[in-house]
Amino acid sequence: MTTVITRTITRTVVPLIFVTAVALMLQGHNLPGGGFIAGVLTTTAFALIYIVYGMDFLEDELFHNVVRGPVEHLQYGIVENYRAMFAVGLLIAAGSGVVSMVFGKNFLYQTYTILEGIPLYPHFEVASALAFDIGVYLVVVGALLTILSVVGAE
Repeated sequence: MTTVITRTITRTVVPLIFVTAVALMLQGHNLPGGGFIAGVLTTTAFALIYIVYGMDFLEDELFHNVVRGPVEHLQYGIVENYRAMFAVGLLIAAGSGVVSMVFGKNFLYQTYTILEGIPLYPHFEVASALAFDIGVYLVVVGALLTILSVVGAE
């Protein structure tokens, strides 16, 4: 049972966590840990939603899936999407390393280009490591949300 105060704070804090995760992902892609810490922050926001609103809130209210019971939740519910997110992230992370090998470079070789004039980031460096970080982000979010959902359903 949650109170009005916790639900109100959750509605305020969760968007801030998502914005911070995106900022860390974009700014930290050329530094170690950008994708990982953004994935952990995103999972923290989902964990807060699970704790305050319950396991069925995301499926019923946000994704409009009608799933009843913990077994059905794990087999056909949102957990299946988390597993798919994990697999896609792993493919992107591994694929970003293989692409550089196709061009005759070492595995996970990096290159970059600089974009000018973007509204929030006037000088934005896009490195090939961004693809790897996006893959790591999806792996972390998919794995941690799967663990949270499986443990939370029991």
